[in-house]
Amino acid sequence: MVTINSYNEYKAYEGQMIGVSGWHTIDQDQIDKFAEATLDYQWIHVDKEKAENEGPFKSTIAHGYLTLSLIPYLWKQIADVRNVTMEINYGIENFRFGQAVPVNSDVQLQATVKSVTNLKGTVKVLVEAKLLIRDQRKPAYTGDVIFLYHFS
Repeated sequence: MVTINSYNEYKAYEGQMIGVSGWHTIDQDQIDKFAEATLDYQWIHVDKEKAENEGPFKSTIAHGYLTLSLIPYLWKQIADVRNVTMEINYGIENFRFGQAVPVNSDVQLQATVKSVTNLKGTVKVLVEAKLLIRDQRKPAYTGDVIFLYHFS
């Protein structure tokens, strides 16, 4: 894990892959809770029997948006950004889902700091986020997340 205390320290990581998170297993309980929270009960996510017998992946799969929602949790395992009075998840850009994440898959986030810009005291950071699936060549997704920070 890297520790970042200021704009200048963040800027030093620009253009670098700064790390990967630990592995996180996406199990059926998490998928079911996400379905409940988002009212997205599509059978490919929640109907184990139908997914095994009729689905293209022969198991249930995680919602794409569930995997995206893991970014803040996994990012905190990569970077400890300190001395901030406010941190905002500002946006996501250019995301592409490369492959489905079957139930009980282990995933981890790989992060590259693409740009760090000081906008009159607000630091805008563009991070390439790649969600890796254990023992798979293609990532689940690749795209850019934007964080805004106000350092104290």
